[in-house]
Amino acid sequence: MKVSASVYSNKKKSLRDLVRELDEFIVDFLHMDCNDEPAVFDDIREIREFSKTPIDLHIITSDPEKYFDGIRETRPELVTFQYENLKKGWNIPSDLGCRLGLAIVSDTPVSVFEPVAARFDFILFMTTTPGKSGGTFNKENFAKIREFRKRFPDKKVHVDGGVTADISFVLRNMGVYAAVSGSYLVNSEGMGNAMHNLRSNYYVPSGTHVKDFMLGNGEVPRITESAGLMEILKSIEEFNLGFTNVVNAGGELLGLISNADVRRGILKNPGKVESLKASDMINRNPVCAHSEMLIGEMLEMIRNTGASILYLPVVGRGKKLEGVVSFTNLIKGE
Repeated sequence: MKVSASVYSNKKKSLRDLVRELDEFIVDFLHMDCNDEPAVFDDIREIREFSKTPIDLHIITSDPEKYFDGIRETRPELVTFQYENLKKGWNIPSDLGCRLGLAIVSDTPVSVFEPVAARFDFILFMTTTPGKSGGTFNKENFAKIREFRKRFPDKKVHVDGGVTADISFVLRNMGVYAAVSGSYLVNSEGMGNAMHNLRSNYYVPSGTHVKDFMLGNGEVPRITESAGLMEILKSIEEFNLGFTNVVNAGGELLGLISNADVRRGILKNPGKVESLKASDMINRNPVCAHSEMLIGEMLEMIRNTGASILYLPVVGRGKKLEGVVSFTNLIKGE
C-alpha cells in the first residue's frame, strides 16, 4: 500500500525540511490539502525545485474552475475534488494531465462515484473530519470500502484520516491502494519508525478488533451439512473466497469446506460424486478467530499455528459464525 504524507499536518518544520525528511524515508506521495486556497500552487512550485516525489493534491472548493490553470501548470500527479463542496453541474476538463479522484465523507454514499466512474481513477474516503489533523478513524468506513470495491472493482481506493499502524494493516488487508497519514507520520518523533509501522505486518499494539473490519455475515458463504456437491460449489463460486462455511440451524460453525477439501472428497469417493454431501468433505477443526480479538492477538495466533492461513472464519459467543477475515488482498499487496 502506498503512503501519502500530509505535509500540512506539521506546523513546526519548514516545508522544505519536512519534504526532504520524508524523501529520505521514501514516501510515495506528498499529500497537500487545499481548503479553497490557490496559493497551494506556490508550495507545489517550491517542492518541485528539490523533490521528485509525486504530489497528491486534495482540493476542497465550490469553484473548481479557478484551479484548472494551476493544475495544468504545476502538474500534480493526483488531484482529488471534495464531492460535498462541489456545485451542481460541475465539470472537470480532460486536459489536466493528472489522475483524478473524488473525495467523500463518511456520511456520503459510494453511489455518488457512478456519474464520474468513466473518467475518475480513484475514490478518497475521508475517514475523519476533512481538514482536521489527528482525528480518530471512523470504522464504519470499512464496510463502505468493501462496498465500493465490489461496485467499482477496477478503481483504486485511497483513505485519509486516522491512519495509524493497526488501521494501515487493516486497509492493506482490504486492498486499499494508498493511505494518507498526517499526525501519525509527519509529527512523529521517529518518522522512520512510524513509516515502518505503516508498512509492517508485525504486531503493533492497537484498539482495533477483528469485528471492526471482518467480512460480515451477509458477505460470507454458509451452507448446512446436508448440502450437496453443486450447492457447495455454487456457494464457493458466488462469494469468491475459496471456501464456504458449514453451520447448523442455530448458526453455529461446524467447520469449513475449501476448494482443496472438495478435491479430496471427490478423489476419495470417485464412484459416488453425485451423492456427496458437505458432511463427506468438511474440515471440522479450522483455525478460527474470535470477533473480540485485537489485531495483534489474531496475528500472534496465526504465527503459532505453523500453517499458511489465507482466511479465517470469525466466531462469537456459542461459536456462532459472525464473519470472515480474508488475507488475499494483503498477500497481493505485499
